[in-house]
This record gives sequence, structure tokens and C-alpha cells, in this order.
Amino acid sequence: MGLVATSIFYAYMQRGVSRSRFTPAYWSLMGVFGIHAVWGVLTQAGNWDEFARSILLQSPFLLLPLAFWLLAGLPGRYLRGLYLFFIGLVTVSALGSTGYYLLHTAQIHKMYLQSQIMPTVPDHIRFSLMVTYAIAIGVMLLWKRAVQPKGRKPLWAVVVLLIIYQHMLAVRSGLLTLYVLAALAIVALVLWERKYKLAVLGFALMWILPMLSYAVLPTFHNKFLNTQEDVGRVEQSGSANNYSLVGRIYSYKVALEIVEEHPWVGVGRANMEQAIAREYKASFPQITPKAYILPHNQFLFNLVAFGGIGILLFTVLFYFPGIRVWPRQAPLLLSHYLIVTLSFLVEYPLELQVGLNFTLIFLLLALNGQEKPSESDLTWRPV
Repeated sequence: MGLVATSIFYAYMQRGVSRSRFTPAYWSLMGVFGIHAVWGVLTQAGNWDEFARSILLQSPFLLLPLAFWLLAGLPGRYLRGLYLFFIGLVTVSALGSTGYYLLHTAQIHKMYLQSQIMPTVPDHIRFSLMVTYAIAIGVMLLWKRAVQPKGRKPLWAVVVLLIIYQHMLAVRSGLLTLYVLAALAIVALVLWERKYKLAVLGFALMWILPMLSYAVLPTFHNKFLNTQEDVGRVEQSGSANNYSLVGRIYSYKVALEIVEEHPWVGVGRANMEQAIAREYKASFPQITPKAYILPHNQFLFNLVAFGGIGILLFTVLFYFPGIRVWPRQAPLLLSHYLIVTLSFLVEYPLELQVGLNFTLIFLLLALNGQEKPSESDLTWRPV
């Protein structure tokens, strides 16, 4: 709300809204909120409190794009400062998590064999995605020489530290996003930058780091063993009570059963928990109610809630800003879209406050980087 109030005050002082290059992109993101509001007509009696909670949770899709639309392009030094501040916050949190690990190594090593992760702030899945994005930002700032010479070595050290930490944390989502971005960077080095030696080095590191981590990091090693055990139990529905990966697989099966019954407009977001519980009970009675989970896939989650029509609208509206920016170079916007999209495949981050705000704020910051800046700047403008 503070950002919205500041943006309105700024627009008033400037005697009107600055002419944005990407007005349709901001409005398309606001349209995601509209989907939740319109589908509220499906809310059943007794579920209106859940509908109100969902609308409040999704309100950043209405307020944040409006705030950024009202703002002019921030000066490049402000954007760089904000990104460096984010890297700093992630680094401090990673150091705190590492300190806890060093004080409780035996306990944490055991946790990794039981589908658990060392404590982080915020939760380990969202934090692992933030670590990947902090690494991507740091690499781009260094590649574009967008930091002062005296700050380059410390930033390099932070990037290396975060890469090591990501392997020690050993969250599947974080590692997947890190290696997909690394592969994309290697392709860019070969096709556009013609930096073949650097590409070969990057490719070699993509093979060496996982093997080295397996050998020297007990958390990585134990997570690998736990994942193997999870995969081996997929056919046993009762294992969904105790194994996270198995639980996710069965959440997908339950969701697809509901989609077959409600293919066009879904069951409505506020009614999902009841619909999911009924389907679990009917299809998989071996799974106990405390193990019932919503589908851990944002696209499938939206398909259950809003049906085929709703998921089509969501996909167009959410990804339109990336299409609108094309063909301008936007490495941070592309990186963030990739991180978020990969997380959509295994989580429903837009249904959690931290996940939603992380997704939306950094999309909007990257979009603001494409706007005409309010002051000239010869240094690379983060986009």
C-alpha cells in the first residue's frame, strides 16, 4: 500500500501519469486478479471466507502493477542498488542458515534422509529460488561491468558462495533452476557472445559441481538418496503419507480426476479444498486426511480452480509482459520468468504470500528497467 500511495503522489506531483512504453503489460498482470474476482461467482455457501482470503492474497496483482505503471522509469543507479540490496539479503540469510547447519550437522544430515531440509528464511523452496535469482543478478552485473571496480571482487565472492550454498541446501527446485539458467548462459556464450572457452568451462563445471557435491556435501548426498527412495515408492499410494515426492504425484492424479469432471470453468478457488478432499477419499482411501495436499503445480492448480478457460486466460495474461518486451534484450526478465515457470511445475507459489510477491516484484522491476529512465546513465541498466 505504501508503494501505491507513493506512486499516486508521484503521479500527482508530475501532473499526470508518465507515458509508459508497456502499459498493456501492466494491465495484463492486473488481469490475473480479475480472474480470481470473476471466478468468485462459483463460490459455494460456507466458503466465502476462503474466497475473501484468496482475494486479499491476490491483491498484489492489482496493486503492484498499478503502482509501477504510475511510476516513471527508475534511475539505473536505483535499480542496481535495489538488486544489490536483494543479493545482500539473500547472502545474510544464507550465512545464517549455514551457521545453523554447522551447529546441528548430525541432526540436519538425518533430516535430509527424511524428506526434510535445513531451516531457512523464508521457507526453503522459495529461498532456493531467490538464491538462483541472486546468482543470476550478480553474474549479469559483473558481466555488464555495472558495479564499481572495488566492488567486483566482493560480488564475485558472493556469487561463488551462493553457488556452493545452493548445492549444500540441496533443494530440487533451486538446483533445477540454477542448472537450467547455466545451460541457457552457455548457449548464449556460444551463439551470441562467441566466448567458446568460457562456454566449455561452464559446461565442465555443470558436470563437475554435482559430482563434487555428492562426494563432499552430506546434505546433497543424502537428498539424492532420499529422492531415489521417493521415486521408488511412487506406485505405493500409502507412501504419500510420509514421502513428499510421492505425495505430489498423487496430488496430480487427484487434480486430473477433478479436471475431467469440471473441464471448462473448474470448481472455483474457494471450493478447491473440499473438492480435493472428496476426490482423495474416493480414489485413494489409503492416504490419510492429514496427507491431503493441493496439486503442487501452479498450472494444474489453476486448471482445477478455473478450468480450461481460466488457465488459458492466466497463461496469456501472466506471460504477456515477456512477449511485449520482445525483441529487446531482457536477461533478468527472462531469467526470472524461467525460474518462476520451473517453480510452477512443482509448486503453487502464487498461492503463498512470499512466492507471489517474489514473482511479481521482480517481474515489475525488470519491466521498469525497460522504461525510459528519469535520468541519463551510461552504466548498464538492469533489465
